[in-house]
Amino acid sequence: FLAYKEVGCSLLCQILSRQNSLLKQVTLFAISKDPHILPNITLGFHIYDSYSDALMTYRTTLDLLFKFHKIVPNYICGTQKKVMGIIGGMSPETSTRMAEILQLFKIPQISYGSFQLAATDESRFPTFYRMAPDEALQYEGLVQLLLYFGWNWVGFIIADDKHGEHFIQIMEPKLSQNKICSEFTERVERNLHFYGGLGVVDECIKHVSLFTKKTANAVIIHGENIVFMWLVSTLLLVQIFIPRELETSQELSTRKVWIAMAQNDFTLHTLQRGLNMQRFHGAISFSITKKELPGFQQYLQTVTLSGENQDGFIKDFWNQAFSCSIPNKAAPEDGECTGEEKLENLLAPFFETSMLSHSYSIYNAVYAVAQVLHAVQTIKTHQNRRKDMDQIQSFLHSFLQRISFNNNAGDEIKLNEDGTLEDQFPNQAHNECISKTLNFLSFEEPLGITLVALSLLFSFSTVLVLAIFIKQRDTPIVKANNRNLTYLLLVSLFLCFFCSLLFIGKCNKVTCLLRQTTFGIIFSIAISSILAKTITVVVAFLASKPGSLFHKWVGQKLAYSIIWFCSFIQVVICIVWLSTSPPFPDLDTETLHEEIIVECHEGSLTMFYSVLGYMGFLALLSFVVAFLARKLPDTFNEAKFITFSMLVFCSVWLTFVPTYLSTKGKYMVAVEIFSILSSGGGLLGCIFTPKIYIIIWRPELNTREHLVHK
Repeated sequence: FLAYKEVGCSLLCQILSRQNSLLKQVTLFAISKDPHILPNITLGFHIYDSYSDALMTYRTTLDLLFKFHKIVPNYICGTQKKVMGIIGGMSPETSTRMAEILQLFKIPQISYGSFQLAATDESRFPTFYRMAPDEALQYEGLVQLLLYFGWNWVGFIIADDKHGEHFIQIMEPKLSQNKICSEFTERVERNLHFYGGLGVVDECIKHVSLFTKKTANAVIIHGENIVFMWLVSTLLLVQIFIPRELETSQELSTRKVWIAMAQNDFTLHTLQRGLNMQRFHGAISFSITKKELPGFQQYLQTVTLSGENQDGFIKDFWNQAFSCSIPNKAAPEDGECTGEEKLENLLAPFFETSMLSHSYSIYNAVYAVAQVLHAVQTIKTHQNRRKDMDQIQSFLHSFLQRISFNNNAGDEIKLNEDGTLEDQFPNQAHNECISKTLNFLSFEEPLGITLVALSLLFSFSTVLVLAIFIKQRDTPIVKANNRNLTYLLLVSLFLCFFCSLLFIGKCNKVTCLLRQTTFGIIFSIAISSILAKTITVVVAFLASKPGSLFHKWVGQKLAYSIIWFCSFIQVVICIVWLSTSPPFPDLDTETLHEEIIVECHEGSLTMFYSVLGYMGFLALLSFVVAFLARKLPDTFNEAKFITFSMLVFCSVWLTFVPTYLSTKGKYMVAVEIFSILSSGGGLLGCIFTPKIYIIIWRPELNTREHLVHK
């Protein structure tokens, strides 16, 4: 990320040098701390700084992508590979300018700054990721802070750019709604340079009234470090050029509370040594959540000048931090650095050895890139197709969108497009998280109640038909169609209707295992019974011819063998399914924006469609046999009704597949339940309605003489 360039070091340069020194150490710590990530692979890096100039970002980004670098701190410069990812920037201006270039080359960019991008910017940059939370989340906290302390007379100091204006446009309505008034809004030009010059003095003098006349009891500061430098410089000019106002200035200044956003937290720490920040003691700053990383402070204690000989960047920092000169063998000087100075001996305002909020975000960003590269490289290795790291960039985005890992501090880190929690979604203002509701077919909702009622109705109808057939078991119409197979068919249909209840309600491990397998096996028994009835009729007719070889096949054994064999194949398919990739309960948090779908994941779609496909094969076979047998003598005309029932069955399940694939959540479950009930109802109605009609309403037709006569 950083290439060192020697410049005349002004105050701004000194501040940036301190920031970059900590940034470099955090980067090295993140890369080298975990020996299990990218073993035997060296991660190179460059670090660039925009020096608070967003326009310079274009040049540095292009340099990073295309310029052949020769200076890399503490590393042997060999052939340099393609850039895998970019960490930065901290402000919206630099981040968007980087993204404008990087998205053209599909290079991932992870920003560690807390700021808000417009919705149009987020859609323009598909390769842009966030490691810090959106700044919009701080706006509600800012309002609550002002209300809590009763600060209802405030002022704003912002950068004079679109991001500063966006901040004001959002905050002013919020403050007005809570009866908080704004006294002033000071806008700081972004093109100010603090290397010297009367232009800066003139600009600061224009705003001395901020310290001499403004009475707001809270001043909200929004912007980059240039805003703070402008603020402190203005205060300094008041003290120098308007001494008669000094007493009033001090009185008004002590009445003010300075409030900074989290974006400025990093800047505040680095400004304290270089500028007189006494007037700002007691200022309040929002901060991004952080944790101390085990071993980080010990790691910093190992950093010495003697161990950083090839790093001009560290030399310059050492010169500033310890007020000593870099040893020069050709011309020795007094006050030279010994190389044994310790960072831990520096005062906290000059160099923080603890992990700052932005440093923590940088660490997580670097660690995330390393985790992604490690994951991609591991997959390539396992596939025996290990490729050079510059050939795997196309995989990085898909991995970054799904990455989840625990860092060394124990925090779970996830990156996604919105930065939202899986079980929550943002409101329209994107300033509050709302818990998602669970989406599953419940027994209490109207759709669930309707399907339960239909299931019980069909089950009751099946039991009623079975009772009628048992009562009329000695009548010709029952005996003529193999009553034992009829009983088995009715029992299996009853179980089919009843098993549809397994699909209703919140699923668990047991119901997920039973749903599809129970339905598949029971339906296979039902269709096998129909196939056996049809084949038995055909064999009986063929055996009635003189000298037929089918005579020995007539009897119950053939029918039971068909049922057992056809059902056994389905049982084997289900056993293989449960043994290899069984269904399991799952939570789908991505399909629906405001709901979490509670579903049974099929485990293996191949096995699921194998179960359906085998059922379809049995139904098609039954349809063909019944269709061929439809013109047999009228005594055996059940084949006509079986033909219609199989036609209904096949039609239902042919329409089921596309409908099932096009629905989600509870409606997907409802589609399958409806298919089970309608196909089972088709079998029950087409096969048994004519028989029930004769048994109940036309008993005179239920005689042997009538059947023989026909």
